[in-house]
Amino acid sequence: MGKKKICGTYIGGQAVIEGVMMMGKTCQACAVRDGDGKIQVEALRLNKSPAVQKAAKIPFVRGVINLFSSLVRGTKTLMRSAAVYGDDEEEGGKMSKWLAAKFKLSVMDVVAAISVVLGIVLAVGIFVFLPNFAVQKLADVFPVLKDALWTSLLLGGFKLVIFLIYMAVILILKDIRRLYRYHGAEHKTINAYERGVPLTPEKVKEVSRIHDRCGTSFIFIVLIINIAVISLVFWASGVDGIENGVLKFFARVGTEVALLPVIAGISYEILKFLARFHNPVATFFKLPGMLLQKALTTREPDEDMIEVAIAAFNKVLEMDADPSVPESYFVTGGVLSKMLARTKKQFAERGVDESDAEWIYAIVLGIKRSELQEDRPVKPSESKRINEIVSKRLTGRPLWYIIGDAEFYGLKIKVDERALIPRPETELLAEAAIKSVEKGSKVLDMCTGSGCIAIAIAKECAPLGVTVTASDLSDAAIMLARENARLNGVKINFVVGDLFENVRGRFDVIVCNPPYIKSGEIPLIQREVREFEPRAALDGGEDGLDFYRRIASEVKNYIAKDGLLIMECGEGQTEAILQLFKKRAYAMVIKDLAGVDRFIKIAF
Repeated sequence: MGKKKICGTYIGGQAVIEGVMMMGKTCQACAVRDGDGKIQVEALRLNKSPAVQKAAKIPFVRGVINLFSSLVRGTKTLMRSAAVYGDDEEEGGKMSKWLAAKFKLSVMDVVAAISVVLGIVLAVGIFVFLPNFAVQKLADVFPVLKDALWTSLLLGGFKLVIFLIYMAVILILKDIRRLYRYHGAEHKTINAYERGVPLTPEKVKEVSRIHDRCGTSFIFIVLIINIAVISLVFWASGVDGIENGVLKFFARVGTEVALLPVIAGISYEILKFLARFHNPVATFFKLPGMLLQKALTTREPDEDMIEVAIAAFNKVLEMDADPSVPESYFVTGGVLSKMLARTKKQFAERGVDESDAEWIYAIVLGIKRSELQEDRPVKPSESKRINEIVSKRLTGRPLWYIIGDAEFYGLKIKVDERALIPRPETELLAEAAIKSVEKGSKVLDMCTGSGCIAIAIAKECAPLGVTVTASDLSDAAIMLARENARLNGVKINFVVGDLFENVRGRFDVIVCNPPYIKSGEIPLIQREVREFEPRAALDGGEDGLDFYRRIASEVKNYIAKDGLLIMECGEGQTEAILQLFKKRAYAMVIKDLAGVDRFIKIAF
């Protein structure tokens, strides 16, 4: 576009299957458009070991480390992107299950490792073995070519020709041509940022797809270094003087393979040096590679492809600028143990109860929490649902509000922000009430919330012909309780009112789980409770006993002769509550699942 660069960037990239990976100083982000047409972004921190970090600062050594790291990382990223774009896999065959159970590996892990090894072997075969073989055969026919200079020139020429043929041939593949379009999108995005162009698909599309920091631009420089180093070593070592043709061939190949790290180290330092300059001399060395980009390795992308590249680039900028930005992951299949461990790590870092991760996996996979120990493959469709729930849970929203229902006393109870989430210990309150009900009893459930206690009583005691009334101050809570009564097929008389307000008649059993948290303690309770569950259902006043005082003053007007009042209370409140009900026949304190005094049963 003819604009001068106004800012440089350290960010580099790589095209992947239906996407782009961008690499920053502290992280990498890979954006891929999945089969549904949505952009998924996987952003990972670069957690290098201290030894690798130290070695990566040593000149020449760092080139070898970066080369190997890039190869491994690039292969894994390609595999990951393919998994995102591909169709859902089957649950897994015998091999997949065996790898998961025995080695905690997925098939993708194994394929990625094999791909790296085969890639190295193939590169050595094509660019080392084949050129040396061709040069030696030509030298046998034309003895003049046995001269060290001619040998080196021919060797370099063959490598260049093989490389160009390889790059041209793979363009036959439709997927490669599409990969090169994403390569163009990667370059355009980086160029746009460096030139101060707004990162929108429309604006980025106008920028050049050729970038002088692309690895393609340095192919010829690496080739020159290769020729120079190999020629010097062959001359100094006397390899070219070996008479035996077979021995000479293997000596040349072995020496060249052994020198690969040296060539990589020298090339990296020169490339790093040239990348700092944009003068005519540097451009001269970069020009052949830039022409190669234009002719072969990049294609014009569409705006959808550019949008993907921008998403990856922006994620790297965000994470490099803010170390607190969490990692994110593709929605793909995987191995249960690895996925669960990763989710638990996310939750621990964000202060979320790790047991919620187990509940999420158990619910989505349709298994018991105890079965999470039995490793198995996780399908992409299952992984997608897991990630959706995990993302919502990380906002602080309670798990059961996200799931939409909770189990209570063997029943499914719909839950949302209109009422408190039923707690496991409250099942003991329902159980105490159920055991106290007799044939024809009239039962009142005050502060019913989701209606879970009233519904459990109505369901369990239906054969006894009981009548159940449920009251709550909140219209929204009563609406939710009505929905739950319909879902569970029970008949309950619902009343909107504050405790006994609008309640008529006397009851054989009155059960109540009133607000009992002290007002001053509410800011100290768990975030998901404090910020998402209704405060009116939590706040029991200054000492937490406001509702118990009101119940004590009015219950005589609503309790039948020999009737029972059963209430839940906070830890350490039982003695103070009993003092409020001095006129009683007897009282009983019941402990919860943790052995804490939690329930009071009073007979009148």
